[in-house]
Amino acid sequence: MTRRRVGILVFPEVEVLDFAGPFEVFSVTRLDEDRRREEPSPYEVVLISEAPGMVVASGGLKVVPDHGLDDCPPLDLLVVPGGWGVHGQIGNEALVGWIAERAGQVELLASVCTGSMLLGKAGLLDGRRATTHWKVLDWMRESFPGVTVLDDEHVVEDGDVITSAGIAAGIDLALRVVARHHGETVARTTARYMEYPFPEDNRRRV
Repeated sequence: MTRRRVGILVFPEVEVLDFAGPFEVFSVTRLDEDRRREEPSPYEVVLISEAPGMVVASGGLKVVPDHGLDDCPPLDLLVVPGGWGVHGQIGNEALVGWIAERAGQVELLASVCTGSMLLGKAGLLDGRRATTHWKVLDWMRESFPGVTVLDDEHVVEDGDVITSAGIAAGIDLALRVVARHHGETVARTTARYMEYPFPEDNRRRV
């Protein structure tokens, strides 16, 4: 099996479920549910931070990433989560520049919640449809007038860029990615294993 490598960015005060939700989906996905314990996920998931060392997420959760920006291996999918920490990172030229560079190398680029603000800052959403947490929709519109900001869709797919609404919506985004790569049956089986309701429609729930 050829596994896709998923890189999930973390930074100080990143929202826990923003990154942990997609991490869970990708790490528990199986192509053959009957061989769950014998076969790995078709995804290899790694956490990436700007520099090596522990990152303190929202609520004080301590996370030890696998890689820094400088030693991050090639990725097939990059996931940029959000959270209060985005306010401190949106002016971080090194991080935003790295996101812009990696976006040109991955098969799929995704953001959860206010992670879309970092994609917007990197110029990756210009001319695209996108969304974010409901509390910052206006901030996104004001900051990036070249982006069509949608407030009625839970997950927005625009070619090879996928953005989602806030926090728990990252689980739905990841399930959409699994369905895109491996079909809806595998995505539904993954959701069932997690005891998470498979999203039957894409209506925003807030």
